[in-house]
Amino acid sequence: MNPSASAPLLTLRRIAKNYGGVRALRGVDFDLAAGEVHALLGENGAGKSTLIKVATGAHRPDAGEITVAGRTLDGLTPTLAQQLGIACIYQQPALFPDLTVAENIGLRLEHGGAARRIDWPARRARATDLLARVGATIAPDTEVGELSMPEQQLVEIACAVGAGARIVIMDEPTASLTQREQARLFTVVRELRTAGVGVIYISHRLEEIFALADRVTVLRDGASVGTHPVAAMDEAGLIKLMVGREVAQLYPPAESPPGDVVLSLQNVGCSAAGVRAVSLEVRAGEIFGLAGLVGAGRTELARVLFGLTPATAGEIKLNGRPIAIGSPQQAIELGIAYVPEDRRRHGVILEMPVAQNMTMAVHRRLFPTSWLRSGAEQSLALEYVRDLAVKCSSCDAPGGSLSGGNQQKVSLARWLATKPRVLILDEPTQGVDVGAKSEIHRIIRRLAKDGLAVLMISSDLPEVLGMSDRIGVMRAGTLAAVLPGGSDAHTVMAMALGQEGDKGAA
Repeated sequence: MNPSASAPLLTLRRIAKNYGGVRALRGVDFDLAAGEVHALLGENGAGKSTLIKVATGAHRPDAGEITVAGRTLDGLTPTLAQQLGIACIYQQPALFPDLTVAENIGLRLEHGGAARRIDWPARRARATDLLARVGATIAPDTEVGELSMPEQQLVEIACAVGAGARIVIMDEPTASLTQREQARLFTVVRELRTAGVGVIYISHRLEEIFALADRVTVLRDGASVGTHPVAAMDEAGLIKLMVGREVAQLYPPAESPPGDVVLSLQNVGCSAAGVRAVSLEVRAGEIFGLAGLVGAGRTELARVLFGLTPATAGEIKLNGRPIAIGSPQQAIELGIAYVPEDRRRHGVILEMPVAQNMTMAVHRRLFPTSWLRSGAEQSLALEYVRDLAVKCSSCDAPGGSLSGGNQQKVSLARWLATKPRVLILDEPTQGVDVGAKSEIHRIIRRLAKDGLAVLMISSDLPEVLGMSDRIGVMRAGTLAAVLPGGSDAHTVMAMALGQEGDKGAA
């Protein structure tokens, strides 16, 4: 693809945007050609989201010029952007949880008044076709509220494909997808490019940029630091452009061997969660990674261990002693902590101050007489702000004012405050930039070094391979294999897909 061979579908010139005294964009230039995948990179807070909101009409720039297919616009609104063929797939799906998948897709793509007659068979058939095109095996009559985050993202992608958009913006579309689903998405993106669609692709996973993109524009501190052909760049060069410095090793190695078994599962199951006959051990100082396809049972197992859907079969032991986990409160008292996958829904309360977010799980210990002591709360929060290097204006800053990486640190601090013996991490670096990812990896490795038993769930296969001392592969609700650290991607995926091979017993 030669981007200069055709007139741009979208041109942004000298775009500036201020929020109060904060300069979010400082005269940014960006253009997108037909049949091009143009990657947009930068750390959280670099201005990517603001630029996308300008391009979709959600925010009006303070200065600059927007041209779509040769038409210079005086004012771009979300409605006009949709009419011009601009579709955006956001990292957090904007779907109606109480409606079915077919109803959500129909609301996005069908036209007419509220009193129109709905052709239900045609609506379901269209939804089924679009879901198949993006590689999603989801029944159209399923309520969206029953879907996982990755499945909701696939529904969003299906909506954009069905809209026949000329400009498609993808904001971290693979954040929760497995390797197999990512491969299908890449096929969809390439098909869009072949059809002449322009794709703006935002991702913190640099391997995706090299696999898909023709050009890359890097933002830093609200300004563009360059647009380059992807073929002319390497990973180290992109990272340096993004962060303005060299980044330390992304996957720090273990510094000491694991200790005694802390958490032991023997044939653990929960019929309601779809978890069956899981047997594994996690040792003190060990990072045990859980890999597998979406729906394989990884998050469901975490919920069982945290008492959200208690086990109905098998035996769980903590430090050799059989335990029963009937609720999250019991899990916390036993020393089990769980940092969930969706930090915006279950990890950080965006309107609540950092200090209150961090101390929420230890109120009984912090306030034993039920009298709130703001000094104790502030002191504990400040300890974790310093320890985890949380970047915030103060402990009173709302959680929503922080970048994704810092929100994840706040969520982690909440559960570290409980002084756990077992730490369950579900997608610990989902949607965070490469600098924050490196920091979080160092924190996880340090926690393991201090003796924590860490069970890490991740759809990012390089992360599982790079961080895990041992790797458990889930399939169809059970543990299909336990592989040693250092196993290759092919072996892990073969186990996840149910292909024959030596399962090993690390």
